[in-house]
Amino acid sequence: MKPIYLDYGATSPVRPEALEAMLPFFSQAYGNSGSIHDFGQQSREAIETARKQVAQAIGASAAREIIFTSSGTESNNLALIGAARKRKAFGNHIVTSSVEHPSVLEACRFLEREGFEVTYVPVDSNGLVKLDQLKQALTDRTILVSVMAANNEVGTLQPIRDIGQLLKDSPILFHTDAVQYFGKVPFSVIELGVDLLSLGSHKVYGPKGAGALFIKKGVRIEPLLHGGGQERGLRASTLNTPAIVGFGAACQLISQEVADEQARLTALRDHCWRRIQSEIGDVDLNGHPSDRLPNNLNLSFHGVEGQAILLELNRKQIYVSSGSACSAGKHAASHVLLAMGKSLDTAFQSLRITFGKDTTLELIDRFVDELKEVMHYLRSLSPQEH
Repeated sequence: MKPIYLDYGATSPVRPEALEAMLPFFSQAYGNSGSIHDFGQQSREAIETARKQVAQAIGASAAREIIFTSSGTESNNLALIGAARKRKAFGNHIVTSSVEHPSVLEACRFLEREGFEVTYVPVDSNGLVKLDQLKQALTDRTILVSVMAANNEVGTLQPIRDIGQLLKDSPILFHTDAVQYFGKVPFSVIELGVDLLSLGSHKVYGPKGAGALFIKKGVRIEPLLHGGGQERGLRASTLNTPAIVGFGAACQLISQEVADEQARLTALRDHCWRRIQSEIGDVDLNGHPSDRLPNNLNLSFHGVEGQAILLELNRKQIYVSSGSACSAGKHAASHVLLAMGKSLDTAFQSLRITFGKDTTLELIDRFVDELKEVMHYLRSLSPQEH
């Protein structure tokens, strides 16, 4: 039987069109994009084409607003640390949420060690940041707000447009981590009202090793890497031409498909959830019931640890997650679920199921059938819980 991959929240396969676009830049058109000769300029032109593809995919005003990085994590670090350092003369206060990706939370903790103050706004039981609480957190020393567009673990969609409106006429910069959001929900950076937005390639069927940071025209940040003048002096280092080209191709394709894919994935997600509810039971949905990513189900199965379910499914060549990919290997409760007020038991009992372009109704039904067997077996080991 064909393996069932339901961990698209961790990574996705490189789509054939992106791979095809990349291949020449490994061994044929391998010139350094910083070289002024024709061979180098061939790579430069390919990178600039990719820059336009990414810009168009997120509705940026100009390709120049896109800076290429190595990952969503680097983009988040560059946005937060770069913006905070650049604006420290105007204040030292940053506002973020308690459920951000570790690359945002750890960047904030790093900035705290540099003397910045950070307010971690709490979320409600659905993982949602409340606009009034965020507003109350702002002070005359606030220089940056960073709230993710969609949570990587529970899939809750945050009110980014509302936050953008709130900050519209203020000098406070607004950053959002859109790594999980991009390709799942249609949007434009202008509509969202953000100054900085992070993207990652491998979540949208592009290669690993590429990411991007949207920097709105007129916004200034400090670089993290110092050296050559690549990426307008904001990200020194020789550009990863093949990965960037593949990222650009993937962005162009997914932006054309996102509306149809959103509807398709939502239908698959809801079908899966209905079957699990009715046929397995003793399970809770984590995250907002409706304002959530179309491809995300985060579930807590009463009485059974998520890691045990994951390992049993793995034996059947079914691949899911018991938390975010960045937390894999750490047997620790999800900081997101704990911030939502879930108990330690509920947090340990969670399983993240994420769908993608190769997920079909047939695969979902096979998955639920196998999950039923796994849950029957695991729950039989501790019948006192039920």
